[in-house]
Amino acid sequence: MMEQMNFGKMNGVVPAVVQHADTGTVLMVGFMNEEALNRTLHEQQAVFWSRSKGRLWKKGETSGNFLDVVSVQPDCDNDALLVEARPRGPVCHTGRSSCFGDNLPASLGSTLDQLGSIIQERAKRKPSGSYTVKLMEEGVARIAQKVGEEAVELAIASQHADRGACVRETADLVYHLLVLLEARRIGAGEIADELRSRMKE
Repeated sequence: MMEQMNFGKMNGVVPAVVQHADTGTVLMVGFMNEEALNRTLHEQQAVFWSRSKGRLWKKGETSGNFLDVVSVQPDCDNDALLVEARPRGPVCHTGRSSCFGDNLPASLGSTLDQLGSIIQERAKRKPSGSYTVKLMEEGVARIAQKVGEEAVELAIASQHADRGACVRETADLVYHLLVLLEARRIGAGEIADELRSRMKE
């Protein structure tokens, strides 16, 4: 890939579109020069060339919100890159999951990704009054208990005609499940990989 890339069109850099490896959400656009691409491929974390700072920078070097790279694919002209990655927290400096805002077309995958990022951020920063922080402080056993309670409530709701109740209980269960995964340091990518492996069976 290094040999085939055309860095000459844009004075030594190529645009790199970063897409969430599991949801397909476009997270950000950066630029890579040859050294940045080389480091990205070897370190498996996204490294870019900052045109404003005139230096290399690794996404997350100050925030800790790294981009774990799954794949890097050049376009047909070898002058742009598609980077599939799994973010460790919000990607945008505004705290949003995507630099393109939160008003992207809604999908279950992108919504779960955004919710997971919020849970991760609250677990890290521990804002006062946060229910997520309260759960984390109570520990894995309590979170697991809540997952069990919500699963039972969903099972009961599903036996009745009120679809709205079933939707609400499903949302409660999914939220508590994501909190449990964060408490156990299990990434959504691991669940996606397991599901993909089962789809081949």
